[in-house]
Amino acid sequence: MNAGHPEIHDLAGHGDANSFDLVHANAALLVLAKPAGLLAVPGKGEDKQDCLSARVQASYPDALVVHRLDMATSGLMLMARSISIQRALGALFERREIHKRYIAVIAGRPTATPGAGPAGWSLIDLPIVVDWPRRPLRIIDAERGKPSQTRWRAVAFDAPTHSTRVELEPVTGRSHQLRVHLQALGHPILGDRLYAPQDVQARASRLLLHACALGFVHPVSGLPLQFDSPAPF
Repeated sequence: MNAGHPEIHDLAGHGDANSFDLVHANAALLVLAKPAGLLAVPGKGEDKQDCLSARVQASYPDALVVHRLDMATSGLMLMARSISIQRALGALFERREIHKRYIAVIAGRPTATPGAGPAGWSLIDLPIVVDWPRRPLRIIDAERGKPSQTRWRAVAFDAPTHSTRVELEPVTGRSHQLRVHLQALGHPILGDRLYAPQDVQARASRLLLHACALGFVHPVSGLPLQFDSPAPF
């Protein structure tokens, strides 16, 4: 089954404060498109209770969180509709059997690493750890960091803005992984308020990072599912 053309595409709530973009729904799971600037799950404090999961649960009370996107990141997010499906999807993530792809626009023009594959994919292999004095920031740390890998390839270079559109595929799933890895590469994401220098932050009104593709085998039917969401930038 190819879900590139979603069965359901609806803006629940008719555009009010509780609206959400539903890409696909079946008895086992939901696929949603999270906008930039909306929390994936509730944060600490009264002012951080509005989030995608709460909005979805108002219409789908059985919806359960499977994974998250950073507040500043937009794109595809998956929710389960039972504890058993939540566990099954969580196991797929742990076994790296859910394919995720992102689009980002980064500062400068990165150089592919030696030995990049025929399709142009390079690998960033740098361990990441929480920067405890500056939580929730992360840093690269060869001694204390957890193994972290990101595949990337350049899609297009824009000379007037000296920026590059890239595709990213996280092999591991560390918090802030894509943002930290691109900063470490010397090419932070435009609009990144956490990891980019001020001049790069100022080049976009939002973080230019979008979860554009999600593919996995349905845990009940065993059929392959593929969802795509064009970047809004």
